[in-house]
Amino acid sequence: MQREKETIVLGQEKGQIEKETNGKRGKLSLQVHYWLMVLPGFVWIFLFSVVPMVGIIMAFEDFSPSRGWFGSEWVGLENFEYLWRLSDARRVLKNTLIIAGGKLFLNLVIPIVFAILLNEVVNLRFKKAVQTIVYLPHFISWVILANIMSNIFGYQGVVNAVLGMFGTEPVVFMGEADIFRQLLIGTDVWKEFGYGAVIYLAALTSIDPNLYEAASIDGAGRWKLIRYITLPSLIPTVVLMGTLSLGSILNGGFDQVFNMYNASVYSTADIIDTWVYRIGLVNVQYSLASCAGLLKSVVSLVLISVSYLLAHKFADYRIF
Repeated sequence: MQREKETIVLGQEKGQIEKETNGKRGKLSLQVHYWLMVLPGFVWIFLFSVVPMVGIIMAFEDFSPSRGWFGSEWVGLENFEYLWRLSDARRVLKNTLIIAGGKLFLNLVIPIVFAILLNEVVNLRFKKAVQTIVYLPHFISWVILANIMSNIFGYQGVVNAVLGMFGTEPVVFMGEADIFRQLLIGTDVWKEFGYGAVIYLAALTSIDPNLYEAASIDGAGRWKLIRYITLPSLIPTVVLMGTLSLGSILNGGFDQVFNMYNASVYSTADIIDTWVYRIGLVNVQYSLASCAGLLKSVVSLVLISVSYLLAHKFADYRIF
């Protein structure tokens, strides 16, 4: 009898060991599948984001294509000193901060307002139709949208045709430096606010309906429901989106600006990316362009790190 009990116990222990071993093998196999799934992404990042970083060396050289990266004359920080003395560099930095700051602020506020207003719509079909229509521009390329905006705001465009009906002189929206910056910000907000509102609409669905019912019983109207329930419930999402947006403060939107601007509006519309493009590829000043691009990348890295720290502190957001 004692031997039978020992045999049963040993069999149970052996089965438990086999079960744990099979479980570990299953987890390992699952992890291998995950790594194989993300492997193409890692290869793409390595080829197109890591390997090209060798070109950073041009920022510290008097680069000559005929001599290559490792044969050009080393000048150290001279390119950075020269860049700092350029008035154009300070101008494009100012333009970038104004344009990017305006876009970030309005692309944070307007989607919130739109999401709250759309959330108040009772008719479900109308609500879905409006939501679909307003986020469709997000998927249209700026190459196409730039031509559309030229037809709308051009000298002989729709807007000037309407103004002419009221006896107003045509306005050169695409060529007036004082107007073009606002046009850039406004058209970007129009393109992106519908898509940005999706996040806030999702956050609104997580609010407990019982809060609205209890407040309505106590006599709260729609404005008070929005003020005391909806807006406070959106604060964590707003803080998260706002802090994560800090990392892109130096991205004024190359695609949009490049396809819409012209020489007459350089003073207010030229941003870091378009200036680097012209200096590096058009004027063939590779070292100066690399210097400006490197400075932008370093500042963006710092801002992204700060934004993630703020997101973790105020919204409990983390990626690791």
